[in-house]
Amino acid sequence: MSQRGKKYQEAAKLIDPELEYTLEEACDLVEKTSTASFDESVDLDLRLGVDPRHADQMVRGSVTLPHGTGKEVRVLALVSEAKQEEAEEAGADHVGLDEYIEKIEDGWTDVDVVIATPDVMGQIGKLGRILGPRGLMPNPKSGTVTNDVADAIDEAKSGKIDFRVDDYGILHASIGRISFDPRELRENAMEFFKTVMRLRPASAKGLYIRSAFMSSTMGPSIPLSRSSIMSA
Repeated sequence: MSQRGKKYQEAAKLIDPELEYTLEEACDLVEKTSTASFDESVDLDLRLGVDPRHADQMVRGSVTLPHGTGKEVRVLALVSEAKQEEAEEAGADHVGLDEYIEKIEDGWTDVDVVIATPDVMGQIGKLGRILGPRGLMPNPKSGTVTNDVADAIDEAKSGKIDFRVDDYGILHASIGRISFDPRELRENAMEFFKTVMRLRPASAKGLYIRSAFMSSTMGPSIPLSRSSIMSA
């Protein structure tokens, strides 16, 4: 296993491994521990007290971050001809149906969000094996299968993120960029935590949020205190 670089080691010294930081402290500290020359994303990782192997303990949802993600979101609208003008006017980067189904079958997935109308789901169901593993398959629960195409595109462009707990009970989300003001990061994080708390499965016993960490893309992890999360 390769040794961490010098910049990372210097940044890690700013974090006391014996402490848990408040959300406010972490949002200030994450910028100081950023080690890359590019505008890194700021990520949250939560370990939840759920067993995702049981359907009634699956945690998945979406949230619109008040200050967006800082990332340009590329949207594909898979819609019938009657909805294509609406999708184009709403700002979708790619609009169509048959030609994009063919492109995706050939391996093209150069988008961040795919939105579809219910009437075309029968045609795009076969794309699940390609889009599913990439988290791109349209789903009514995340609002990406809808007749309100313009609203869905607007939400995706303005900072809506989808999240889903992995097989190990870990929930990962990007909530902004290092260039964000610490207040913006904090407010984005609070909105994310509130949404996760609302989604607590009734069958989940004991501690729901076991641990939480904030980090930049290339920086060390900052442990968050559970009390600051619970008060979000």
